[in-house]
Amino acid sequence: MPNAIPSSAPHIRCAHCPRKFRNQGGLTHHLNTHHRELTPPPNDEDHTEDHSFTYVRHPRSAARPCDENGDVLPPHAPPVPSTPTLDPENPWSPFEDRLSFDFASFHFVELQTSRAQVDTAIDLWAAAISKHGDSVPWNNTEQIYKTIDAIQQGTSPWKVYKIKCQGPRPVGTVPKWMDEEYELCTRDTRLLILGQLRTSDFKGNFHYGPYMQFNAQGDRIWSNLMSADWAWKQADEIFAEHGDDAVGAMFIPVIAGSDKTTVSVATGHQQYHPVYISSGGITNTARRAHGNAVTPAAFLPIPKTSKKQRKNPLYQKFVRQLYHACLARIFAPLKDGMSKPELVRCPDGHLRRAYFGLGPYIADYPEQVYLSGIVNNWCPKCEANPDFLDNPDALPRSHQRTRVLIQAFDPGILWRELGIRVDVVPFTVGFPRADIHELLSPDLLHQVIKGTFKDHLVTWVYQYLKLEYGEARALEITQDIDRRISAVPPFPGLRRFPDGRDFQQWTGDDSKALMKVFLTAIIGYVPSEMVQCISVFLDFCYLARRNSHSLATLQQLEQALDRFHHHRNIFIRSGVRVDISLPRQHSLMHYVPSIRLYGSPNGLCSSITESKHIKAVKEPWRRSNRYNALVQMLRTISRLEKLTAARREFTKWGMMVGSTSSYTMMVLEGGAPEPLEESDEEVDNEDEELGPVSGPKVLSSVKLARRAESGYPRYLQPLARHIDQPHFPEALRRFLWAQLHPDTNISADLVPLNECPPFHGRISVYHSAVAHFYAPSDVCGAGGMHRERIRSNPNWRGEYPRYDTVLVDTNADRPGMLGMTVGRVLLFFAFTFRDVYYPCALVHWLIPVGDGPDPESGLWVVKPEFDAARRRTLEVVHIDSVARAAHLLPIYNSALPEDFHFSLSLDVFRAFFVNRFADHHMHEFLT
Repeated sequence: MPNAIPSSAPHIRCAHCPRKFRNQGGLTHHLNTHHRELTPPPNDEDHTEDHSFTYVRHPRSAARPCDENGDVLPPHAPPVPSTPTLDPENPWSPFEDRLSFDFASFHFVELQTSRAQVDTAIDLWAAAISKHGDSVPWNNTEQIYKTIDAIQQGTSPWKVYKIKCQGPRPVGTVPKWMDEEYELCTRDTRLLILGQLRTSDFKGNFHYGPYMQFNAQGDRIWSNLMSADWAWKQADEIFAEHGDDAVGAMFIPVIAGSDKTTVSVATGHQQYHPVYISSGGITNTARRAHGNAVTPAAFLPIPKTSKKQRKNPLYQKFVRQLYHACLARIFAPLKDGMSKPELVRCPDGHLRRAYFGLGPYIADYPEQVYLSGIVNNWCPKCEANPDFLDNPDALPRSHQRTRVLIQAFDPGILWRELGIRVDVVPFTVGFPRADIHELLSPDLLHQVIKGTFKDHLVTWVYQYLKLEYGEARALEITQDIDRRISAVPPFPGLRRFPDGRDFQQWTGDDSKALMKVFLTAIIGYVPSEMVQCISVFLDFCYLARRNSHSLATLQQLEQALDRFHHHRNIFIRSGVRVDISLPRQHSLMHYVPSIRLYGSPNGLCSSITESKHIKAVKEPWRRSNRYNALVQMLRTISRLEKLTAARREFTKWGMMVGSTSSYTMMVLEGGAPEPLEESDEEVDNEDEELGPVSGPKVLSSVKLARRAESGYPRYLQPLARHIDQPHFPEALRRFLWAQLHPDTNISADLVPLNECPPFHGRISVYHSAVAHFYAPSDVCGAGGMHRERIRSNPNWRGEYPRYDTVLVDTNADRPGMLGMTVGRVLLFFAFTFRDVYYPCALVHWLIPVGDGPDPESGLWVVKPEFDAARRRTLEVVHIDSVARAAHLLPIYNSALPEDFHFSLSLDVFRAFFVNRFADHHMHEFLT
């Protein structure tokens, strides 16, 4: 059997009490719960960080709490009270009560009900209460909108600026675009940032100043923006410029991002160009979570003209100058605060003196070209020539260097030799301490996922198949690859491809999902080096996506990139490419320096801004009448923000506890709401596969579902017959022997069965278990916690059996797969023996093939284990020894039949790859 020593035996002792734990996750949860006062965080806002790290704060950027005059408060002084946000006469103001607020929020936010439907709902409500002599607070939808607009929290008003071309007119016919007015819709970015800063939801997920983080070995760690070199350097420059006036102040970088999005193809590719902003002090996990950490600040004008005029140099110059003029106007409200400190309210409730600064800018490559004022196909960060973009000796770009070059050389030479446009001045030139070439951040979505993987590598693989096999055979192979992709076993959060990858319009989520399963599907059809190329590229992608980086991971990134550059030459040798000099692939060379500057790219990725398009652009557009839609969209955005902010405030004071009816009954009976305490309670939804989790950081914790299943025999022998596992009773008795002898080195398999304790108690059966673990690189709560549901269900959704696979900790002293064994969960169950409760799993082992990963794919290979009689090797394991779900990819040795169903994969294939690309936590866990 895989584990000679029972994996469920306690072996980790708490340093503060006699408790022992079976894994590090249990110990961490215990420390967070019972000994939190013994492991104080570096400051009151870092409780989401691992306390084993050392933090060095910037010596002069102390971010000291102040009073309303800017004078420093004594240590541990309470925050200066803020202006009350709730009316003491009617805390629900401008609504009458909880019922009216919930009615408005339900129809406007959740149902997105039309005006006519809301009017009908109001009429029905009025009819229901009129017989009691009561009346509704509104007569129609317009009155509800006026009430929502009267909410004071949560937004900054939109303003529209009219812009017109002021350049000289040509002789003769003047192009229409010269006389048109263009509208910039924007809000006060200063007020938006101040609103983010005072949001108490970010308490515990905010850094007030630059810091350096070191692990237990003394190695530097780069994670959040404020942990990296750029923020530290900015603080140095602020104190160099302002001297003692800046001592004790905090630095607030403003992260920006812009990205065009199409809301309707059917109505002529209607596009909008939103700009988003975020405070750089917010942690990466909180920025990626849903909330107001990223806020729409503006909509840029999108000039349109005829195809002929688009090629006009005057028009191209105007479009670029319009773009930069608008950006300069958007960030103008922050400019004064970049040179003199402003008193701001922070997430912990304290006032602090703060300097603003333009921070990293999130954009895809076409937008980076506009932002940096360069020629297309050149790099916006260095002067590498498009014919040799990966030149390691290319000089970095900067405003200062560009200014010198423009003074020294002819515009034509600069265009041809250095890719510089002299007719565009980047908007950052007018702001202190800002250089757009430096501020452009890595973009995992467009450079790595959509760009290098989907647009390049996947496309090149299919081009290779056509070159190598011809059109007809390549089509057959492509269809089999699609069947392989659709045959992968289910896994929490894994998008299914029922028709393979054969869909017309790709999204970022499509590309991310395909990355998880594409590698093994092409094995056998493409050269080994092509498989190695994609494998090492996936390693680069998953390494770059990590929430924190050390010197070791940066070295791994560089090594992965070197290997990728080496292996990608297979596409040149096979005739797919003549050369490889592509801007998005070249951008990978800037990742390691950018991580040192800005921390992990996962907090500065355009996937964050793209995810905001749904609430900020697409849903408001669908709710408009399509005529003068933007004005209606801006109203919708403001109302959604106001209702969300009001709900946040009401929740903080305990006014949203319970249902509308239960709360109303409590008030009618004389009760009153109480402010809520922080809680990490989660609702256990059996249909939910995975999602973010609040609460303290725990490395790993697995619990059975809250509800036991009915319809199963409650005793051992009948249950074994019911699930058709006759060796289940023996496995359970050997498990109990191991539990009763935790200090022995003898395997329970070697103990005579008659020496193992019999069990006659009752057993409860469960169809799932939920794993909670710290996975800040994946979908997670603001504190970095993630959950996934592991299934063991004989009739999943009434369609097919689903018995998931898990990673079981069998040797805690060895890293990754060396200390893990894969088991397929045939049953989740629990029982009590001698007054001890045991949550368990019955697993069928899958054992490693070889002593290391497969050299071609880089993945471990496992196969089902059978005894000499060809029976499954079964074992009962304690749920504490289960680390999390595992994802297995079949090893395909022949073409699949067209009607093959993925639910059969774990039963019919003889060997599997352990998919470390299933998610980012899995990659880090098994690498």
